[in-house]
Amino acid sequence: MEPALLGAGEARRSLGRLLRPRSLALIGGREVERVIQQCDRIGFAGEIWPVNPRRAAIGGRACFARIEDLPAAPDAAFIAIPAEPSIEAVEVLAARGAGGAICYASGFEEVGAEGKARQRRLVEAAGAMPVIGPNCYGTLNYLDRIALWPDQHGGAPVARGAAIVTQSGNMGINFSMQRRSLPLAYLLSLGNQAAVGIEACVEALLEDERVTAIGLHIEGLGDIAAFERAALRALDRGVPLVALKTGRSETGARLALSHTASMAGPDAHYDALFERLGVARAESVPSFLESLKFLALGGPIFGRRIASMSCSGGEASLVADLAEGGALTFPDLTPDHAAKVQATLNDYVAVSNPLDYHTFIWADGPAMTDCFGAMLAGGFDVGMLILDYPRNDRCDEDDWWIASRAIADAAEATGARTAVVASLPELLPEHFGAFLVERGVAPLQGMAEALAAFEAAARVGDAQRAERPAPLLTPVAPERPTRTLDEWQAKQLFRNAGIAVPEGRVVDSVEGALEALQALGGPVVLKALSAELLHKSDAGGVVLALTEAAAVAEAVERLLELADRLLVERMIEGAVAELIVGLDQDPLLGPSLMLGAGGLLVELLDDSRPLLLPTDAETVRAALLGLKFAPLLQGYRGRPEADIDAVVETALAVGRLAEAGRIVELDINPLIVRRRGQGAVAADALIRQIED
Repeated sequence: MEPALLGAGEARRSLGRLLRPRSLALIGGREVERVIQQCDRIGFAGEIWPVNPRRAAIGGRACFARIEDLPAAPDAAFIAIPAEPSIEAVEVLAARGAGGAICYASGFEEVGAEGKARQRRLVEAAGAMPVIGPNCYGTLNYLDRIALWPDQHGGAPVARGAAIVTQSGNMGINFSMQRRSLPLAYLLSLGNQAAVGIEACVEALLEDERVTAIGLHIEGLGDIAAFERAALRALDRGVPLVALKTGRSETGARLALSHTASMAGPDAHYDALFERLGVARAESVPSFLESLKFLALGGPIFGRRIASMSCSGGEASLVADLAEGGALTFPDLTPDHAAKVQATLNDYVAVSNPLDYHTFIWADGPAMTDCFGAMLAGGFDVGMLILDYPRNDRCDEDDWWIASRAIADAAEATGARTAVVASLPELLPEHFGAFLVERGVAPLQGMAEALAAFEAAARVGDAQRAERPAPLLTPVAPERPTRTLDEWQAKQLFRNAGIAVPEGRVVDSVEGALEALQALGGPVVLKALSAELLHKSDAGGVVLALTEAAAVAEAVERLLELADRLLVERMIEGAVAELIVGLDQDPLLGPSLMLGAGGLLVELLDDSRPLLLPTDAETVRAALLGLKFAPLLQGYRGRPEADIDAVVETALAVGRLAEAGRIVELDINPLIVRRRGQGAVAADALIRQIED
């Protein structure tokens, strides 16, 4: 049985001493010396106790020969000795009542079966004592000047700011070296997460009121339920989470029979998870840091109305182009607002949003303050000033100090959420960034990254105001045997669940098919019926629009070569659109509902949205209308409007089927959607479920 990661509630009780220690036990040699150097450099004021039986002193501190010789149980220990002795050290520390340990050594789960067994023994040795790692770099606490870190780092003490939790030690070093004016409060490198995972760290960081946002560099999550609890608690506490999810986790050796299972990869499931829990996902390291910074300095925003100012028409056009097609808007100014802005400029300037205020007021502090203040007073969610600073080794900065003070004064006078945005990261130096942070203005580096930060802040704002979602459904046990239903069986299950299906009959002869034609009325569809024949159209197993007896008889003779039984159904007419509605199982995240363009377009357009379950009508409708295909449902170019309500009800019915915990895969493709008020019908069906 695998050892459990430290639970969220236990993390809140026990990680405090490890993250904010007053006494350190440092076990090892060379790495211990480096840790002492970093602690001295950052100004750690607590006790430091090196443990090394072969050295008299390390880093100016007398060594203890054994952990048992320490004067007291340390709040935190940094263990930098080989893997097997590390396990022994953890056991002794736990017995002494230490607050926690960081295990630096490699040679555990990352090296195969032997290392995996060694990691289990490490967790068992720790017992209730939290252990970060193994195979990790450690922790940096810039709030309390604590550096349990055996290498250089680029951070400096702060009074409050963002925390970053990463699984990668090298990425942790890189994050610490940022020159983006991000106030970094904590940096935690977790390595293998043998006993303490990302989820527990989030819970523990939420206990420190000095942490204003938390960034998560995630390669994979081990405990989805714990992450769900931690993320929702962060929402309730008003502490934004930003995730940089890298890699594509393996979903196991499952047989993907349906379109849904092949289309909805694990990364799409993580997208759905983050959206559900109000975690802003970043697509790159720069956008991760800029989003984290913007949120750490001012929290979320509750709309997407942006005002942009620059002294260049090129910059004004560029930022508008970058926002094109996204959710952010640059709304026009009202006539009254435009007149107030115009009054601060001369007649050669055309007032608009984005605003090109030209260079007529450049380096005139009062005039710039008036102009910026007039623009910021428009009630926007964010006001941004595009300002690229000169390099100070060759150029004069004086005029840019005037502009910086002007935007800071305008932001203070109006109370508007404000950012200064440089088009290139190197064009906003740290000393200007520090000034802007001090004045309450967010210094953002990169136009695209700034817009991504605004959108991230808006998504967090949406989630903070939304109703909290119900707990996720648990995954179906992957080891249980499954069976695939034939289309008739699947449609009977649908019918019982309230999902509309065509009227039909199962036959095995020409005579039976002709009787069905007479009973159903034409036109009819004839299909080969077999649980082994999954994609019937590709195999020539579907014949459409049959009305004549002779054509039915000919089709029956041909299809009986593919299957022993046939399905005759009344053909559904009056389609406005064809969709796919599916159900898939992720081994970690559980069942998800998938909505997308269906029929022949299912793979061609690759236009789909997964939703984790349970869900609700509002969420389903928003996902449906967020598809690229959505205009065809809404009366595009005079076409009739589709019955969107019926699609939503069908999707919710599929979601209810998942709650029974038996379905592994499900496809309705196509779901034929008719005019508003005329319903939606499952024209084809595939279900794989756990055997009875």
